[in-house]
Amino acid sequence: MKISTEQLEKVKALGGQVTPPESVVDTAVIKLMDADLIKSVVQEVNAMPDRDDMVAELKARLEKGECKPTGEDIADAMIRRSRADRIS
Repeated sequence: MKISTEQLEKVKALGGQVTPPESVVDTAVIKLMDADLIKSVVQEVNAMPDRDDMVAELKARLEKGECKPTGEDIADAMIRRSRADRIS
């Protein structure tokens, strides 16, 4: 799963807190109760390619030399993923 810069900024806005303040949680709970939102999220998730397909595609691109991430790119992605995992 790729962590966007936007997601990282949201973590920074929370002051790096692992658990968001109660007011954020309350707002999230209210939004999740919205049936249209739930339906939309389910549709988006169902439309996402399977992880195995994504890994195979990335592997093929790496082998062809079409994708050349730098060490800095990889480290940045690892750090963003680690931070996002702590707020889940």
